[in-house]
Amino acid sequence: MVADAMADNEHMLHVLGRTLHVAVRPGDGSLPPLLLLNGIGAPLPLLQPFVDALDPAREVIRLDVPGVGGSPAPRIPYSMGTLALSVSRVLDQLEYRNVDVMGFSWGGALAQHLALQHRYRVRRLVLACTGTGVLSVPGRPAVLRHMVTPRRHREPEHAKLVAAEIYGGSMRENPEQARVLLNPGHRRTARGYYYQLLAASGWSSLAWLPLIKQKTLVIAGDDDPLVPVINPKTMARLIPRSELHLFKGGHLGLLTDARTLAPVVERFLDS
Repeated sequence: MVADAMADNEHMLHVLGRTLHVAVRPGDGSLPPLLLLNGIGAPLPLLQPFVDALDPAREVIRLDVPGVGGSPAPRIPYSMGTLALSVSRVLDQLEYRNVDVMGFSWGGALAQHLALQHRYRVRRLVLACTGTGVLSVPGRPAVLRHMVTPRRHREPEHAKLVAAEIYGGSMRENPEQARVLLNPGHRRTARGYYYQLLAASGWSSLAWLPLIKQKTLVIAGDDDPLVPVINPKTMARLIPRSELHLFKGGHLGLLTDARTLAPVVERFLDS
């Protein structure tokens, strides 16, 4: 495994036959570092508003999954288990023993798997706008239909058209906000997107949520068409050391309400 430095806080790390783009926002060492795992098709700059709202003393680690952002598309599909192992190897290369982990949407599934499979790595866990995989209460078929294609990440008018139906919350009044998904500098490949879908297609955490021992914060919007609120409520009941925070908003609350939600996360991490 070899690490190629790109800049002071960006790296291309080679792990398990894959190359992953990783960015680290330095902190001052006074707080545990936070690993942030993004949603499907979402490159690491997407949650920049949330990162900017966090205490600058907190070190933040982000990565692009294979085929998204700066990470080349993989040759073959991967599972949540093999990707969680890759993330653990990334932490090895960056010389972190353990970190706080926050997973958003699809990244929440990866965060759950990491917390179970590599539990010594995870001090505290934050699960935002996410569910338990295939054994969960799904969104309406019309919503899920839009998720089988990365079109909303590529076509401005389509993104605006489907924003309210998919994401709810403030997107209902201001679908123009969906343009945040379309930054031309955020490279995605169709193969990378479909491999993410494939990794989640047979995955579920429902049976083993009681085995997650880390203190866990479950965050969910009360108007999230993609992840109906019954799912995070179920997660909070099944994870032994968990608490639930419901906010008024939709699936992309971490972007649209970053200044409100970042303090909620930090109070949990620092308590």
